[in-house]
Amino acid sequence: MGSNMDKKLIIFDMDGTLIDSAPSLAYAINLMLKDLNKEPLSVNRVREFIGQGSEILVKRALVNDVNYQNYNIDEDYFKKAHQIFLKHYSNNLNSKTTLFKNAKETLEFLKDKYKLALVTNKPQQFVKDILQHFEIDKYFDYILGANENIAKKPAPDMLIKTLNDLNIEPKEAIMVGDSANDITAAKSANIDTIAVTYGYYSGDIKELEPTFVIDDLKDIKEVLNG
Repeated sequence: MGSNMDKKLIIFDMDGTLIDSAPSLAYAINLMLKDLNKEPLSVNRVREFIGQGSEILVKRALVNDVNYQNYNIDEDYFKKAHQIFLKHYSNNLNSKTTLFKNAKETLEFLKDKYKLALVTNKPQQFVKDILQHFEIDKYFDYILGANENIAKKPAPDMLIKTLNDLNIEPKEAIMVGDSANDITAAKSANIDTIAVTYGYYSGDIKELEPTFVIDDLKDIKEVLNG
């Protein structure tokens, strides 16, 4: 990658990258499990289940296993559980959620120099409320959450839609994320990547071979000016 001049768009993931939502998600998951007479899970356990949207989060929590595909989960039971989770989560969206260190300052610094987009597997209905709560909605030119009509990350579809809607070439964009979903989706869309080390990925994020790795969001400045 050359100078910062060839990047016009920075695409951010949300959970595990800008916000630490794991405590709020775990709280809502445990309220759901309680309603279903199941044992609660630790925040660290729930953290391992985050990243591929609410349906997969709920399925993993119901069987307490990342590899939920190995279980035969009754569809009606799952749908009921998912609705219970969404209800509890909407009531506790920001109660235990925090911004990661330097998130707001970094967005503030970048917004005058680049277009900023937010692309998240979190259901669209929750995204705006969270961004407004932390007063960071104003930094984004474009916001895309999960909805029925588009495949979630790790599919590249959400990123390709973002590029098309903003009329940006893949080489002019860079994706900032904390998970395999982010890095895989960006690579499939031919977009450079910045992986953060403090998020929810349980392994060593360098294994995913992102373009850059940072330990703190403020280090984005150095990467882009490199």
